[in-house]
Amino acid sequence: MLEWCLPKDMDLEGVEFKAIASGSHRVTTDFIYFRKGCYFGLACFANMAVESTVERGARMKSVGILSPSYTLLYRYMSFLEHQVRLQLQSPGHYSPLEAFYEDKRALLPPSGDCVVTACPANAWGAAINHSMHPEMKITHPAGCMSQFIRFFGEQIMVLWKLALLRRRILIFSPPPVGVVCYRVYCCCCLANVSIPGVGVAVPEFRPFFYVNVADISALENELSYVACTTEKIFEEKKDLYDVYVDNQNVKTYRDGLKPLLRLSTADREKYRKLTEQRQMLLYSQEENGDCVSSEEDLFILFFLEQNNRIFQTLSEVAGSPDPTLTQESVRAMGLDPHGDRLFLLHLLEIYGYDTLLVSEQLCCS
Repeated sequence: MLEWCLPKDMDLEGVEFKAIASGSHRVTTDFIYFRKGCYFGLACFANMAVESTVERGARMKSVGILSPSYTLLYRYMSFLEHQVRLQLQSPGHYSPLEAFYEDKRALLPPSGDCVVTACPANAWGAAINHSMHPEMKITHPAGCMSQFIRFFGEQIMVLWKLALLRRRILIFSPPPVGVVCYRVYCCCCLANVSIPGVGVAVPEFRPFFYVNVADISALENELSYVACTTEKIFEEKKDLYDVYVDNQNVKTYRDGLKPLLRLSTADREKYRKLTEQRQMLLYSQEENGDCVSSEEDLFILFFLEQNNRIFQTLSEVAGSPDPTLTQESVRAMGLDPHGDRLFLLHLLEIYGYDTLLVSEQLCCS
């Protein structure tokens, strides 16, 4: 149940089911990113054994906040972790939370046009408002990206294609769910494009982070998203997703997407280059004390450059006297003329390159 929040008039219906993931009673600590309306939330969960028959031997709480942008949230994780421990040990001690809320509310512009809102988890909510300056990217603990690469291996290239095609991707994992929320973020990074005008007519690839059965009606209306869940029942809701990820197993029930789950020769070559660049970065960090470059930057830039390369080539071919994609132009994108043909056809359809012709040479192998 919702125990405490600021401000008092915030609509927080159902937020307790987002801030405490289903199955969390099996873990002692966790953190959860989630969506609540147009806001993003971060909650820290803790589970403490108590000698109480009323509480059935365990006291569980979450302490959380809402923000208009998820990139702002991580800087407050240590505060939330401390506060949830405090709430377990001294229930009802809300003065640090009130002080936090008042401190953030003071950042509101004088006009009062921005409304500070708050989201508790099980215990409370405090506000982070629109006037804060968002960072360019989310900040996660060191190793977030490398863990993502190690976990999925070559399957990252499959997820990359599906993300670029704006498919609905649902990741299942039992608790703890925090690390799985990081995988949602990493998936979003796969689809970045910086060429002006590209993708303006396609659905936004939106992170939902943690979802549960209460989110089913919201997901029914989404054309493109990536989310995670601890509830196995979602696998049966095949109309809610295009791709279901269970552990390292990426699968789809849509016949048109099944061939995309197979790695092409170009996929393996790109993955080899990515791992090679990672090794070079790690060597540079160890030998030269390079603290500027990060694996996160390398990861994001690798896929950004790959995506830009594809759309730059498509734009050049579309604007040429002979707008025909040949084996040479497909290779110039870093794709396999045979193994990536279906992916390319999906891409042309989704991004509106309907004036391009596809050479008959690009046949299935």
